[in-house]
Amino acid sequence: MKVKNSRCRPRVRVTADGHGVVSHAGTRLLADMAERAGLGPDLSGALSAMVLRRRRHDPGQVLVDLAVTLADGGECVSDLKVLRHQPDLFGAVASQPTAWRVLDGIDERLLAGLQSARAVSRARVWAAGLAPAALTLDFDASLVNVHTRQRTRRANVQAGGTGFTR
Repeated sequence: MKVKNSRCRPRVRVTADGHGVVSHAGTRLLADMAERAGLGPDLSGALSAMVLRRRRHDPGQVLVDLAVTLADGGECVSDLKVLRHQPDLFGAVASQPTAWRVLDGIDERLLAGLQSARAVSRARVWAAGLAPAALTLDFDASLVNVHTRQRTRRANVQAGGTGFTR
């Protein structure tokens, strides 16, 4: 698989001597795979319309870092700090406000471009012989108890809710 190498992450050296041990090393492998697949540049190309000036953090790379954070068990944008606090492993990672600015700047048109860019990266990886023989989707759900002090019954209209509150 040939993709222009723009290596944005520091080089790592794997040893078995117990020195320089870091957490989330497996997550780095996922970040390296995204880099080798060209996912960051593909996403950046799709987001080029939102870049008005040179930025320290490329929007496509911010999205890759957010995806890596999710794969590592992150649940919200602030969990990006797990990667950010390990610069020797992940390099320069955007701050939470920067990540929010990227996310806020994505409209329907840019979203369609991102979906196409992701498909291009996936096709590149699969063409290199890494297509899965089978794909399993494992959905998980959590029940969240919510309590309100509201005494009246009325429709819940927040965030497109269709339920009722008490």
